[in-house]
Amino acid sequence: MIAIVIAFLQIIARLLADLVGLIALSVRPRRSIEAENLFLRRELALFKERGIRPRRVDAATRLSLAFLSRLFDWRDALVVVRPETMIRWHRAGWRLFWRFKSRSGHPRIPVECRQLIRCMAMENPLWGEERIANELLLKLGLRVSPRTVRKYMPKRLLRCLRT
Repeated sequence: MIAIVIAFLQIIARLLADLVGLIALSVRPRRSIEAENLFLRRELALFKERGIRPRRVDAATRLSLAFLSRLFDWRDALVVVRPETMIRWHRAGWRLFWRFKSRSGHPRIPVECRQLIRCMAMENPLWGEERIANELLLKLGLRVSPRTVRKYMPKRLLRCLRT
């Protein structure tokens, strides 16, 4: 009889814990709940996949799990991977982001601007790169350095100007 009462109290305690969890979920933002749901689905898919044929997690899955972990408290949701692994993936994602963000060099100037530089250099053979850069700035408002102009000037014209 006591065992039945204890089992009944355990069931009541679990139901109350679930009710408290449900109330806590209703307070959380919808975006957070959706992110956690997607995270758990992704982990479940990994778990099922590992049961069939074990293999390493690919980069896309790592990146998506690291991104989703930013939207909710992920430490309670981890089942398949350890927290250290998740943190390592997250750091690798940031390294990849900043490597992409801080790559050296400037973006190329548009094709029309390159063609305009060539055309100006051919029509005005006495103008150097400084003059063409200044003309572009004054008349069109395009700020282009003289080195960039030199890069896109025809090579034959450059040889003639230097002699």
